[in-house]
Amino acid sequence: METAALRAVGLVKEYRRGRAVDGVDLTVRTGERVGLLGPNGAGKTTTILMSLGVVTPDAGSVEIFGHRLPRARPTAMAEVGFAAGYLPLPNQMRVIEYLRMFGRLYGLRRADDAAQAALERFGVGHLARALGTELSSGQKTLVGIVKAVLHEPRLLVLDEPTASLDPDVAQRVRTGLGDLCAEHATALLVTSHNMVEVERLCERVVFLARGRVVADGTPSDIAHRFGRDGLEGVFLHLARDEEAA
Repeated sequence: METAALRAVGLVKEYRRGRAVDGVDLTVRTGERVGLLGPNGAGKTTTILMSLGVVTPDAGSVEIFGHRLPRARPTAMAEVGFAAGYLPLPNQMRVIEYLRMFGRLYGLRRADDAAQAALERFGVGHLARALGTELSSGQKTLVGIVKAVLHEPRLLVLDEPTASLDPDVAQRVRTGLGDLCAEHATALLVTSHNMVEVERLCERVVFLARGRVVADGTPSDIAHRFGRDGLEGVFLHLARDEEAA
């Protein structure tokens, strides 16, 4: 069997309000760009956090590049970058200091150079000396993405990476991510409510609804299966079903 960037099998997670994830299988192959989609409450973030070993599944297994979680999580995480809009940045550190700290944690010998190069990749080199208190919400999101790619990970996991960004900045992020994946064969797993963004960035999409996988394929194949013109139509269809349940 091919060693996948990420292979999650039979993931289950229950909370007091019910079962958030119900037997999800999710595979991301090396170099593949996958969108994980679904309405609010479908189980996307919980699936991602279990796949990263942040949340312990009630059932199922996760491997990252063949490293089984949780036992081999430290080794596995050295290959992973993660960013999400809900992760805070320290207010009283300058951006370059924050990135330098993570660069050293990643074991980079020239952390400052790597930080500046990553900032430039996304067109925000001018933010290097800014304090966290001086950043807008969109700029904080960008810095989080820069932190995630600092060590050129083999697997990049992004939870709503462009939710707070202006359209022109979001386009710059998509370009930067696409270039990174092409240059380093980086596998990408991304959640987003921007279906156009997913269609442009991802070659494959996995739809969740009520904690289960309900579709897995190329954007065009899934749209055709549901009789819709694009992923947005599929998303709206599933969201309405969720509300009606």
